[in-house]
Amino acid sequence: MTSVKPQRLSVVTLGVSDLARSREFYERWGWTPKQESDEIVFFEAGGLLLALFDRSELAADQNREGEELGTGAVTVAQAYPTEADVDSMYDRAVLAGARVLKRPVKTDWGGYSGYIADPDDHVWELIHVPYWDVEADGSVSIPEDDESA
Repeated sequence: MTSVKPQRLSVVTLGVSDLARSREFYERWGWTPKQESDEIVFFEAGGLLLALFDRSELAADQNREGEELGTGAVTVAQAYPTEADVDSMYDRAVLAGARVLKRPVKTDWGGYSGYIADPDDHVWELIHVPYWDVEADGSVSIPEDDESA
């Protein structure tokens, strides 16, 4: 029996077609690489790591060499404490070269959300949820007394 909490996320790895291009996009968006090699780049992201890994190398690492890995079926999200923060980071992503999918708008559930895609079509949602707690490092928690869900 392990004492490690099973409900957690440690690393999100995005398979990319051009590692240098993807690294440049994330740097222009404001991300700073923490560790890197010729095959992979790691960024620290509020208590977890984001990795960029050559798509064919990722398939081989998964024992699926030669398979085409898809994108877009999973959304990676960034939560922000205010709508203005969402707008600011959304604009910064677009200036860095993101493809606009959906400009931030007020949602019918009381939040504020928009979508962009990175150069490999990995989808990012930039979101403000007024009833979540968002810390300066980006970590998110839902207050115990929240009954909005």
